[in-house]
Amino acid sequence: MTDLAFIGLGIMGAPMARNLVRAGFTVTGYDLDAAAVARLAEDGGKAAGSIADAIHGAEIVITMLPADPHVEAVVLGEGGVFETIKPGTLFIDFSTIKPETSQKVAEAGANQGVRVLDAPVSGGEAGAVNAVLSIMAGGTRADFDAAKPVFDAVGKVAALVGPHGAGQVVKAANQLVVGGTYALVAEAIVLLEASGVDARAGLDVLAGGLAASRILELKRESMLARDFRPGFRIDLHHKDMGIVLDAARQAEVSLPFGHQVAALVQAARAQGLGDSDHSALLSVVERLSGREGN
Repeated sequence: MTDLAFIGLGIMGAPMARNLVRAGFTVTGYDLDAAAVARLAEDGGKAAGSIADAIHGAEIVITMLPADPHVEAVVLGEGGVFETIKPGTLFIDFSTIKPETSQKVAEAGANQGVRVLDAPVSGGEAGAVNAVLSIMAGGTRADFDAAKPVFDAVGKVAALVGPHGAGQVVKAANQLVVGGTYALVAEAIVLLEASGVDARAGLDVLAGGLAASRILELKRESMLARDFRPGFRIDLHHKDMGIVLDAARQAEVSLPFGHQVAALVQAARAQGLGDSDHSALLSVVERLSGREGN
């Protein structure tokens, strides 16, 4: 039994916290949404009324937050995690943020004797619910090994990919590939349907050949049905593509297709699809081809 604090009980954080409870951890949760905290308590966790309340006595503190400003405020800000956390505590940030923000958090943690890992995840809401997330961690080997039981409870694959901030770089690469694959699957659907081909049969064939991908495996039916209920919202992918392009500038590399994917995601937001699933890139491609509503 290990006492955990889990801060950020949103679409991803709530099922992750629940899976930690099921794995036998004592999980005290906090979120600005009191209903989310109450649901965790119903699932066997403990409810906290503040960040300080959540992390009191915790051996491991976890955050899962939307973006850089939230991490800076919740972790480094007034009343934040680092105002209360005790030296020697393991701090795991599952948020997807800029590498430099993770490095800033790690430096602040080191100054207080706190062990820090950046550990962004891939797999979306379904991966969080089913505890099959992929976890890319940045930090030290010793801290990664200490966090392994947590990773095993919420994910299927976890890897230490480098020093602090490295997890965020790998997550940026992940979002680049995911966004690009969605864009190409969207274009394939538009091409098949416009050509009078049985798109469902065509995608079934693609999913069994060299073009196979997890997106084709998991999302082709919902995309064909134009079911864009969010598992991972366009708004969040837009934020992630900003991280991709920023990382490319820092590394001084050219990502020409990455810029195109970022533009498609931006177009989706401009078309009012920010709260839709990122598979809604299909709607953008349809509009570019004048096939909206077909």
